Amino acid sequence: MTGSAIMDVTQQITQGPLARAGLLDADAIKAAAALVQQVADSDLETIRVLFADQHGVLRGKTIVAEAFVSIFTSGLAAPSTLMLKDTSHRTVFPVWDGDAGVAGGMGGAGDILMLPDPATFRVLPWSPHSAWIFCDPRFKSGAVMPFSPRDMLKSAIARLAAHNLDLVVGLEVEFHVFERTDAKLEHADATMPGTPVQTRNLSQGYQFLTEARYAELEPVMDRLRRTCQAMGLPVRSMEVEMGPSQFEFTFDPADPLTHADNMMMFRALVKEVCAGQGLHATFMSRPGVQNAAASGWHLHQSLVDRTTGENLMMPAGDGALSPQANGWIAGLLDHAAESCLLTTPTITGYKRYRPHQLAPDRIQWGRDNRGAMVRGLMAPNDAASRIENRVAETAANPYYFFSSQILSGLDGIERALVAPDPVETPYEGTAERLPENMSQAIESMRNSRFYRAALGDEFVDYITTIRQAEWDRFHQSVTAWEQAEYFGLY
Repeated sequence: MTGSAIMDVTQQITQGPLARAGLLDADAIKAAAALVQQVADSDLETIRVLFADQHGVLRGKTIVAEAFVSIFTSGLAAPSTLMLKDTSHRTVFPVWDGDAGVAGGMGGAGDILMLPDPATFRVLPWSPHSAWIFCDPRFKSGAVMPFSPRDMLKSAIARLAAHNLDLVVGLEVEFHVFERTDAKLEHADATMPGTPVQTRNLSQGYQFLTEARYAELEPVMDRLRRTCQAMGLPVRSMEVEMGPSQFEFTFDPADPLTHADNMMMFRALVKEVCAGQGLHATFMSRPGVQNAAASGWHLHQSLVDRTTGENLMMPAGDGALSPQANGWIAGLLDHAAESCLLTTPTITGYKRYRPHQLAPDRIQWGRDNRGAMVRGLMAPNDAASRIENRVAETAANPYYFFSSQILSGLDGIERALVAPDPVETPYEGTAERLPENMSQAIESMRNSRFYRAALGDEFVDYITTIRQAEWDRFHQSVTAWEQAEYFGLY
């Protein structure tokens, strides 16, 4: 593409509806024009235009490369019902009744706007004729939705920046990769949700971090690592986790929005790359297969002074917590229960909260203690001082999860809260327990004055409606336990 052609594209984008509505600033227009040039000069055939929905699932449409410029002039439309579904893909709001019962009026299954972010563009190493670009879902007018995941996180980051603070996060992500033995593609298997695929292990487990197990899994580890690196994801280590066929990838620190996008990319690439090899990857916290171990998502967090770059989590010479670390930890603990719908959004996730399983079951913190919800990794003169929140499951929507951490921690700082004493025996004592099931978590969020103030009634009512629909379907179904217990007895 020539210089004059780039100027024509820039002018085309500038005169388009998005730019005229103020939805693309000068930097975004410049980046978009450069991307259009990159695509025109490449062998790309298709662009997958995607957004993260309320569940942290990528949805969207695929366009041909020649139409790429159009998403920067006019955006791309998608059905509004995509934002109104539970995890079975059922629409749980009354879309045929006026405004559908959600803020902004989404009745009639009309359209929403997908607003692209040029910074998220990636060519796909496993499908090199295609690329991704992520979008923010907006109301058709371009207005921000109260439940748009990326917009919510951007708002939380801005609140932190107003206090001259930045959050730096590091990811530890556990997941499973199994061999797929039956894809369940018969017509009878096409239910909502679909019949789970049948699998078997790639390796036996309970040989944590052993070299022999890594060697067995290295071909899959390498394929995933190389794909991450080709995508520009800052992968740091690959580990054999505790259970059979269980992996852990860790990533270098980054800002929350970058790592939320990275997490979306990582989960999708792992599942897609593995599927192409006849494997099934899952980020379900406790897969319902024999002898499986639970998977968690450990989020490392440090606060940085925006002016000086100083790590504000670093303790004093005597090891005493800094005021910022004190408030941040106290805020995370204070709002832990009501945050669980954002950190632990699935029914299965609450079955991970069990004692003596390297997962928390109580709301407390400890110094370098893997049984506590918050693990303090802070020492005088240690520039890497940080805390690690071990509460989340790997299925969590990263934008909602990170927002919960920023809003909770910042509230602790603003109120000058003081963290309780650290614990040495995290599975004993009288500390408040984490919610035992989704029903308790729904009630905590529904009754949360904090989140109703921080995120608005519209979001709280929205997310609790979706999770209540999932809980009702689960609670009303007859389980295998009930069948075994009563079918022969009565």
